[in-house]
Amino acid sequence: MAMFGKILIANRGEIALRIQRACREMGIRTVVAHSEADASAKYVKLADESVCIGPAPSPQSYLNMAAIISAAEVTDAEAIHPGYGFLSENADFAERVEKSGFTFIGPRAESIRLMGDKVSAKQAMIRAGVPTVPGSAGALPDDPREIVKLAREIRYPVIIKAAGGGGRGMRVVHTEAALINAVNMTRSEAQAAFGNPTVYMERFLENPRHIEIQVLADEHRNAVWLGERDCSMQRRHQKIIEEAPAPGIPRRLVERIGERCADACKKIGYRGAGTFEFLFEGGEFFFIEMNTRVQVEHPVTEMVTGIDIVQQQIRVAAGERLGFRQRDIQLKGHAIECRINAEDPFVFTPSPGRITAYHPPGGPGIRVDSHAYANYFVPPNYDSLIGKVIAFGGDRAQAIARMRIALSEMVIEGILTNLPLHRQLMDDTHFIAGGTSIHYLEKKLAALKNA
Repeated sequence: MAMFGKILIANRGEIALRIQRACREMGIRTVVAHSEADASAKYVKLADESVCIGPAPSPQSYLNMAAIISAAEVTDAEAIHPGYGFLSENADFAERVEKSGFTFIGPRAESIRLMGDKVSAKQAMIRAGVPTVPGSAGALPDDPREIVKLAREIRYPVIIKAAGGGGRGMRVVHTEAALINAVNMTRSEAQAAFGNPTVYMERFLENPRHIEIQVLADEHRNAVWLGERDCSMQRRHQKIIEEAPAPGIPRRLVERIGERCADACKKIGYRGAGTFEFLFEGGEFFFIEMNTRVQVEHPVTEMVTGIDIVQQQIRVAAGERLGFRQRDIQLKGHAIECRINAEDPFVFTPSPGRITAYHPPGGPGIRVDSHAYANYFVPPNYDSLIGKVIAFGGDRAQAIARMRIALSEMVIEGILTNLPLHRQLMDDTHFIAGGTSIHYLEKKLAALKNA
């Protein structure tokens, strides 16, 4: 298959600009499908063509499958890149794109379905030899006695999770007395949120880290892993800071799990970029889910490997073989990413509005992925992410030092951002030491609030 001549970008914000840049470097023309609220965005102005697909609310624009496919038809685009969020992990959309005669730049619909349901994903990983959190083999049975018996085998505390996942529909249970009520409540929440009451049970890890393995696979059954990321600095299951490689984890452990992830891609016939997410505790990795798309935090992996993940997505979707093998991938240096959000830095309420002054940082090892600019209006309709600052250094200490300088230089006025929180975290002794758990930031914020 020849390389695409024109790609429609079905997303917004910094990832739309990131995809556009990858396309321009490859000589591919771009079409941006945008909402009315994003008509004046930088990436819309820079696109070869743009199509307004609806009003500001996402269901009428970025989640409107028919409008996106129509935009591809009227502009003669050959492929659609979904970015992350919105329809990027919607198997029905991937299917409709392919049936309409376009290429979906991502995995096949069946892979998205398999990995999108946490129960089927866990079963697939068990078959592929990837370690998972001790828990139910599948959906919880209806019989309360069986549920109680299972919880005793797994050992308390346990966590009840909705199969739909995504950080919602979770409940931690510490005692047998609270178990059945917790299961029933989570089932009700799952039905309301996902239209699917299926729940499953796992052991609740009390102080884990969140570690990811980035993979790339082509349709010729070649698959590689591109090192690991530590994404443990989180608030309400939302990542704030990510880094690569993960500090303090022996390489032999990482290499063992990375090889299993690449093998799993081959076994399930995966195509494209993807991320295996793990909890890491007590020297062990436990698979929790797979994201079948490009991640927000992909730049840290790009910085330490020198591989353009977005371009690889496009090449693989066009039918090309991966241009490298596992032995060719060498990690060099250290990279850290801070997500810059339009929100109160400590209360976290969104802060949409007009940016009156904007000055991005620069200097050695600094990369800024952002669609923001002076006089840009941050709409209230979407996620609060307005950019990412990535710092690369020869080692972790240098990456932190460069990030400190970058954050001190960055100016965003007119709205509130979480820059003050990032500046504080770069001086946090526990972060500097490395290896904080997924609960660290929330405990720190609670302590600050009560001080």
